[in-house]
Formats: sequence, C-alpha cells, structure tokens
Amino acid sequence: MNVHGTVAEGFEPVRDAFARNFTALGERGAAVAVYRDGRKVVDLWGGTRDVDDTAGTEPWRRGTAQVVRSATKGVAAAVPLLLHRRGELDLDAPVGEYWPEFKAHGKERVLVRHVLNHRAGLPVLDRPLTPEDALDPLRGPAAVAAQSPVWEPGTDHGYHALTYGWLLDELVRRVSGGRGAGQWIADEIAGPLGLDLWVGLPAAEEAAGRAGRVGRLDEPEPSRSGSGPRLRPKRSVTEAYENPESLTRRAFAAITPFPDQNDPVYRAAALPAANGIATADGLARFYAALIGEVDGVTRDVRLFDRATMELARAEESAGPDRILVVGTRFGLGYMLHGSASPFLGPGSFGHPGRGGSLGFADPEAGIALGYVTNGFRKTVTADPRAQALVRAVRASLTQGPSPS
Repeated sequence: MNVHGTVAEGFEPVRDAFARNFTALGERGAAVAVYRDGRKVVDLWGGTRDVDDTAGTEPWRRGTAQVVRSATKGVAAAVPLLLHRRGELDLDAPVGEYWPEFKAHGKERVLVRHVLNHRAGLPVLDRPLTPEDALDPLRGPAAVAAQSPVWEPGTDHGYHALTYGWLLDELVRRVSGGRGAGQWIADEIAGPLGLDLWVGLPAAEEAAGRAGRVGRLDEPEPSRSGSGPRLRPKRSVTEAYENPESLTRRAFAAITPFPDQNDPVYRAAALPAANGIATADGLARFYAALIGEVDGVTRDVRLFDRATMELARAEESAGPDRILVVGTRFGLGYMLHGSASPFLGPGSFGHPGRGGSLGFADPEAGIALGYVTNGFRKTVTADPRAQALVRAVRASLTQGPSPS
C-alpha cells in the first residue's frame, strides 16, 4: 500500500498507523491531517477515491474530498456559537423567540442551548421525511416545528442524529436574515480560512468531483487479516436499532429511505447534521482555527476566542444517551472526550461521523485532527481506523520530539 504525503519529525507513528488501516482494517481510500499549534505536521492520503463495482481504480489524490456525515455537526455548531459571541443569538433564550412557529406542541421551553446539547427532546419525527422533502430547506424545519417532544425538554439527552440539522439551520436562518448554515459557513468560515469544506457542495465543485475531487462512499470488506478491533457496535445499541419502535431506530429513520450519498442532488443540499463534504486538511484546519490562529487567505484567522472555546467544550450533557444507549458527553454542539467518543485527552472536543470520519481539537496539546474516508462503516462514534490514528498522535506527542 502506497501512502502519500508528509509527516513532521516525531509524527512517524501516524504514518505507520495510517498504513496499517489499509493492511489490517480494510481501508479503501482515506486521508488524515494534523495541525499542531497552527502548523500542519501530518498530511497523508492513500488508496482509491472510487469504491464502486470497478473495485476502485481512480487514486485518492491530494485534495480529494469526502462526505463526512455527522462530523458536519461540529462544523455547523461553530455558527450559533459565533453568532452568540457577536451578540446576535442568546443561548438561554427559547427557540420560539427567534422562530415563532416552533412554539407549538409543547416546545415553548426548548432553549437554544438545548438544540446544541441534544436535550431538546426532538430526535425523531412521527412522520419521517422522504429524501425529496428532507433536502428541501423549508420542509425539514417545518416538520420539526410540527413535532411534539418525546421527553420534557432540558431534562434528558439523546443524540439528535438528523433533526439537529434542521433545528440549527432554521435558527441560523432566522437570526441571519435568511442565510442558512451552509451559506454562513461558506462566507464566514471556509472562505476566510481557505478551507476545502462545504455544507452544500457548489456546482463547480461537483463538476470537479467527476474528475476526482469528491470520492464515492461505500462499505468496504471486513478486515482481511482477522486482527484488530471488532467493527460492530455494542450489542445494546444493535438491539435498540433493530427495534423499529425504539427511539434509536426512529432517530436514524427521520429520513426514509436515506438518500444516496453519492447523488449530486444530495451533495448540493445543506444538511448541517449529515452531508458536509471536506478534505482531511479542511476539517483539521477548521479545528485548528477553533483553538488558535491559522494562516487564512489574507490574514491569520482564529474562529473562537477563549471564552467561546470554553463554552463549546464545557460539559452540558453526560450519561446514558436516549438514542445511542451508551454513555455520551456533549458540550454545546460538540462531543467531548469519553468512552463513546475517545479523543486525545480530557479537554478535547469535536465530532465523529457515522461511517468513520472524525474531526477534533485538543487545546492543551495544541492539536487539531481531520480524518476522512470512503470506507463507510456502521459505527457511529469510535471507529477503529480513526482511533488508531488518535492513538498514534498521542504516541507522537509522548515519545517523539516536538516539531521545531
């Protein structure tokens, strides 16, 4: 397996782990980038960008982007936090103060922070949306506004796998005079930082995708070596998902059937919970800018000041998750380091994507990581391939010399 790219001195364990993902864990095409103190120290890619019936023939290149599923949530969460920092959005205000139609059906006490910490009680839709309705910027929010909470808002937490996106997008749209989260990210985050990252892929990038810009998702074969961690989720989660009446199954079935993630129509829509597209560098660079300055297009850029960063990673929800069943920890829009989402250390915050992708930052270590893959797995949080890379970064920091 040929691994392309570079690593700074001391970060060789990341290259080794990335290569092992292909030989031992069935990786098909992937990339990983790591920043330390605003400087890129890992930039690796390998495999093939296409995983269709041809068994993969088009090589993954520098700059290949990929759908990152729920890793999109961490990017989208920056928008309401930045609006809050600017004084345009009160985290403790009722959502209905900005979105009057939302107040119906017992949702008067849902606060803005409940949307971000997964305590709104709205992880499911009684009437799942069709793909066509789900991709419409008006119908998704309307469905959430018509929904009754399945628990008293604020009293418990459960992962809002898909509804998170419609809740956040409509809040941003109401506060920003009609500009949705995808456009806000393009204008205020991706543009200034020069990120290859989109929530709503532009037509020009989609055209480039046909020539190798955006990879195709598929589920790879199981590990050929038989070694390494098991790839299936814990049995309790599996049982919950197999029960069609469970909140778990209903949360992930809020769009039924789920759209083809390789469909240009799906990639062009803006679903801030699920369909972000990014390169590994775009994802890592985004998180680097949450914790420190990174060179932007025209100037050094830092997205979060210290107070906003602490808001993002302060624990808001912890314990058994009503949807994921296992114990989870959330700040405001970000998963926090824990057994369900192991990052680098106690102060880390970020978000995995169902299928394998991962983005996170650790302010104490000055580390930001982005990992994207076309080898879709059914894991929701701690994907073995991503975790191998996290362990390798940790080993690099404890065993190798600091980059000069």
